[in-house]
Amino acid sequence: MRALLITAAVLALAACHKPTQEPQGGNESAALAPAGPQKGVDRSHKGTRAPDTAFNDPDGKPTTLAKLSGKPTLVNLWATWCAPCVKELPTLDRLSKSRSDLRVLAVSQDDGPHPSVVAFLKSKAPDLAPNQDSKMALSGKLGAEVLPTSILFDARGKEVWRYVGDLDWTSPEAAKLLAEGDVPKRS
Repeated sequence: MRALLITAAVLALAACHKPTQEPQGGNESAALAPAGPQKGVDRSHKGTRAPDTAFNDPDGKPTTLAKLSGKPTLVNLWATWCAPCVKELPTLDRLSKSRSDLRVLAVSQDDGPHPSVVAFLKSKAPDLAPNQDSKMALSGKLGAEVLPTSILFDARGKEVWRYVGDLDWTSPEAAKLLAEGDVPKRS
């Protein structure tokens, strides 16, 4: 099983990075822009309202981000087959336990049965609620191309920034980012 997960992770990581295109017209010295999203903070969607796209709550019932407004929310899009996602889950779990002023919403992109997602998440991050977007409708509406992607919405339901790739959510870098969205600094 472990070998299968490692193989899937390697294939998933390879699929996340598009190869750069060859220069057109023989201009070999033309600078090429990197393809696809780059790891780190992306503020290009700042101010965009959270979509009303449905995903399943921990009980398997449809919900939306709009129903969760009123409190800053960090939405983490992840999957069981994504090694960087699994790596950051424990830090998201610790963040959710330490911050009553912030809602941490882990939304699995797995299309497998909900009980499997629940069991997997409980083994890695026991205090995170197992939300699931098995049709990837939410991640599609948000334009998330890479997992993990975490998006901070302020209390009004507007995007502050998104972080593409994994991050230690208990680090000083994460604390500085979270301070940007109605989320006070830790005392």
